[in-house]
Amino acid sequence: MTLFSSYHLLRAGAMGALLYLLQGCSAYFHQPTGTRKARLGEDTPLTGDLRSLPPPREKIVAAVYKFRDQTGQYKQSEVGTSFSTAISQGTTNILLKALEESNWFTTIERENVANLLNERKIVRSSVAQYKEGENLPPLLFAGIILEGGIVSYDANIITGGAGLRYFSAGGSTQYRQDRVTVYLRAVATRSGKILKTVYTSKTILSQSVDAGLFRYVQFKRLLEAETGFTTNEPAQMAVTEAIEKAVQALILEGIRDNLWTPADKAAGQMKTLVEAYEREKADMSQVDVYGMKHAAMDAPFITLQPQLSGWRLYGDYNRRTTQLGYGVALDFHLTPRLGLQMNASTGRFVHTEQFDRRVSTVELNLLFRPLPYQKVSPVLSVGGGVIARQPGQTPFRLAGQQYAKMNAGVGVQFTPSRTIGFRTMLEYHQPLTDGLEGQTVGQFNDYYLRGSLGLTFHLGQFRSGRKATSNP
Repeated sequence: MTLFSSYHLLRAGAMGALLYLLQGCSAYFHQPTGTRKARLGEDTPLTGDLRSLPPPREKIVAAVYKFRDQTGQYKQSEVGTSFSTAISQGTTNILLKALEESNWFTTIERENVANLLNERKIVRSSVAQYKEGENLPPLLFAGIILEGGIVSYDANIITGGAGLRYFSAGGSTQYRQDRVTVYLRAVATRSGKILKTVYTSKTILSQSVDAGLFRYVQFKRLLEAETGFTTNEPAQMAVTEAIEKAVQALILEGIRDNLWTPADKAAGQMKTLVEAYEREKADMSQVDVYGMKHAAMDAPFITLQPQLSGWRLYGDYNRRTTQLGYGVALDFHLTPRLGLQMNASTGRFVHTEQFDRRVSTVELNLLFRPLPYQKVSPVLSVGGGVIARQPGQTPFRLAGQQYAKMNAGVGVQFTPSRTIGFRTMLEYHQPLTDGLEGQTVGQFNDYYLRGSLGLTFHLGQFRSGRKATSNP
């Protein structure tokens, strides 16, 4: 083996080891290499919060007849129809456990009350036969009945991923997010009045990461390595957490509305918890189904942006440089997301010791901002205009030779306040000529890239009644 091939082999091995350590170490150190014994069930992040709730003045006697999956959702399968449900059918047991963990409820058996009554008949007949005059105590009756269920299971509400591969070495990641929704209501047994209804939701994340290397290190010597792992959040744990959150919300909202009261010594602590819950509820009113929090601002009607820019020409000369320029853009928004932009700018194209020419442009673009009510939003633009190759170095003049051009760009806008913000763009410009440098060589026209950064000043606002529903 030559020194050259040994070097490539070592480099490939080092790359494979690095990728393995970065991407596959978690799977390696936690892979199930053998059987495991039974263990107690795991707690969710909310289980501790339920257990730490201040005690009530008097426990609430609650009955749960049925708290089931009402979606009928089946698990997704890539090989055919699956008759396995996506959600556990034992959610009544999960709710009863959450009520017990809160220490606020005395739960009574109602789901299988027929079995209880039948057993009491057997006990009563045995007692009557051997112990005359001795009766069973009466059954405990409920002050409230808890109803509801799992009302929604939405699969693939968000999917995506990313990957990079260079010379047959690289990796990728993919993710998928599902969502489960729980409704819970308390019904007074004496009047049948619905005292309180709450609903909660929990996302379920699945993700996979993989990395691989496939390369010939020398003639007839192929190196191939791969690793990866996949994690799926258990649906049962997500349902448990959503139910526990519903129980916590039911307790706190009942205290707020004076349906039940905490112990006297815990009144101050419970007041703090209720205030924190109210703040959380107010924050959630600004969050959409994808977990994005909307800024309390309206979309601008007119935007003025002075900007600094960097220009880089890709033409017929090999030596390329990036030159500074400047300009100004004026946006007229037709809708909160869609607008027309007028852009005027000037810059220089310089190839060392070969070409130095100032140019000016005027453009009319169609601007699209997908998230107009958020502080951070992507920006897309497409349009066309005129580029003028000026005879001198005078700043902005539409003089000299003029050519039509097309352009498209992508960027990000950050709007920390209603009146001012920042926008950065990277644009591709394609003139309909090959003569920007004064010569025509090759089969393709010259083109240039322009990156810009500038302040945005907003004038006027698009009003919206509810920001949480403004985004698609």
